[in-house]
Amino acid sequence: MKRVKVAVAGASGYTGQELLRILLRHRGAELVCATSRQYAGRRLGEVFPRFRQVPGAELPFTDSDVRAIAATGAEAAFLALPHGVSSSYARGLVDAGVKVIDLSADFRLNDPAVYEEYYGKAHPDPDLLKEAVYGMPEWRSGEIRTARIIASPGCYPTSILLPLIPLLRAGLLRTKGIVVNSASGVTGAGRKADISLLFCECNESMRAYGIPKHRHLSEIEQELGAAAGEAVRISFTPHLVPLNSGICTTISAELREGADPALVGRALEEAYARAPFVRLLGRNACPDTKNVSRTNFVDIGWAWDERTGRVLLLSAEDNVVKGAGGQGVHAFNVLFGFDETEGLWIL
Repeated sequence: MKRVKVAVAGASGYTGQELLRILLRHRGAELVCATSRQYAGRRLGEVFPRFRQVPGAELPFTDSDVRAIAATGAEAAFLALPHGVSSSYARGLVDAGVKVIDLSADFRLNDPAVYEEYYGKAHPDPDLLKEAVYGMPEWRSGEIRTARIIASPGCYPTSILLPLIPLLRAGLLRTKGIVVNSASGVTGAGRKADISLLFCECNESMRAYGIPKHRHLSEIEQELGAAAGEAVRISFTPHLVPLNSGICTTISAELREGADPALVGRALEEAYARAPFVRLLGRNACPDTKNVSRTNFVDIGWAWDERTGRVLLLSAEDNVVKGAGGQGVHAFNVLFGFDETEGLWIL
């Protein structure tokens, strides 16, 4: 098997750590660079003892700039950096011939004006934004194969888009009145010091946040609109729950007049018959985060509520694997011609 030299920028965060965990066991990836300002000079296995004696874990973290990353010979770079920071790396790496897989929100949106609306500042590189591919492997594999820059979808959007896209593409759902409630583990906020994320603040507690306009709404509605062929507006309420990782999403939507509820299951089955990481649980099944924790799977169930005339779609995923690092590696596999599942059979 060929080996591709890879770099991870921002490798000491939760997503970065998951990327390291996956890439160190990936037969086609040679990790040549891992950046962290905080841990520069210290070995991966020293900072993360779980990696001790794992081949490749003797690599030291570096406080590298774009030129230094490119100088390592990296052919692909994962950017596990905050939004607004990734864009400062992406242009230089792409121009240096490095394929970029960005796990921030900097290149997920098609319209710079929407980026400014949701992220509070003008997009720093609109030209590169136009080129970026929204990297959901289940739906964009053809575009991913030829991309120079891939924008990996967010964790909440992944849990929402995968159940809804097949039904909207099939014309089964009304595009108005879609209601989404999602609950995420604390790692979704990133690895940082924040009073609201302390153990005593999160344990034995559940709360909504980011209302009424969470920034992930921008990419969710963009991709739902593309699937439906018309504008889609949803009501989305995220919640923080006392889990390390995991997302549980419940979606309620109305069928179009005359649509048969039985077609819901059929549309999902046709869409994901060959998708290795989408597990369809069937009708009246409720996914559980414990069954997807630390894996790259997303579990999806559905139900028909005859009393209210609404379809229920339910999903569960790990927010830092399927919702971040694992999805990025899935796109990497497609980009470089590896088997889609390489490095990702994590149970």
